[in-house]
Amino acid sequence: MILKETPEQESHAHPATLAVTKVLIGAELAGQRIDNFLVKHLKGVPKSRIYRMLREGEVRVSGHRTKPEYKVAVGDEIRIPPVRVAEKADVPQQAAAGPALLDRVIYRDEALLVIDKPAGRAVHGGSGISLGVIEQLRQELPQAKFLELAHRLDRETSGVLMLALKRSALVELHRMLRDGETRKTYLALACGRWTDAVRHVKLPLLRYLNEDGERRVAVDDAGARAHTIFRLRRNYLEFTLLEAELKTGRTHQIRVHLAALGHAIAADDKYGDAAHNRALKKQGLRRMFLHAARLELKHPLSGEALVLEAPLAPDLQHFLNILDHETQTL
Repeated sequence: MILKETPEQESHAHPATLAVTKVLIGAELAGQRIDNFLVKHLKGVPKSRIYRMLREGEVRVSGHRTKPEYKVAVGDEIRIPPVRVAEKADVPQQAAAGPALLDRVIYRDEALLVIDKPAGRAVHGGSGISLGVIEQLRQELPQAKFLELAHRLDRETSGVLMLALKRSALVELHRMLRDGETRKTYLALACGRWTDAVRHVKLPLLRYLNEDGERRVAVDDAGARAHTIFRLRRNYLEFTLLEAELKTGRTHQIRVHLAALGHAIAADDKYGDAAHNRALKKQGLRRMFLHAARLELKHPLSGEALVLEAPLAPDLQHFLNILDHETQTL
């Protein structure tokens, strides 16, 4: 709750620009570190400026200085000083954000927001990406007091993405995901012909950085336990459509498990074959064929059984239609 804003110059200023702001912490904001709270509240302000504000005592909690690791509590009054947000000229906000994500809602109530994430959109901004999914949704839902990702999808992966509109829901969703109380199912097009109707793959995965400093994952006995169940959906001439059920949620798990078995996901730019990917692009597949198709879980607050589904993205369905035609004409 914003208790008071003291405008100093411009009446149209963003709350994080030219006014002293006092925020009363309620249950929905309590429990998070104050540095994380400020990053979300002062959108567009560099983190270096936020940490300087904390270090120099410009931010006060109920009249007292505080450290970045302090966790805000119900009843805390946060004083936020005037901060100017650098504006990017000549870039229309909607053009930078892209098509409205609220047009892609699968499920929404007071605690949950589930969308069909488009391919090519990172869930978070950064690394040259001005607006990720979470930043755009916060723009489209300015009235939301709380909005956080419950899990992540790779940038090129489309499909079911779940966000929390209440902190209590987020905490419970994280517990459910950690304890294996959700069922996440993906569709992946694997290179080559797969023969097993069902195959359990249990190969440990280790994260590392390559020579360019990019995150990668490899099968390694020193890695974390990882378990994927693959089910055969359809064989094509040179590909196999698989259903992949995650029993653990490791980074790039499906991609690395399939690549380690010699069946890399079609057009996977990290774990696939570059020459093959170039050929696939000419055939019409311009991004990795991986889609988060279904998520089954109990509602984190009500306990209601939910089955959340996203239809196969049009570009991926189009490529399957091409493969169908090739198969039928031979």
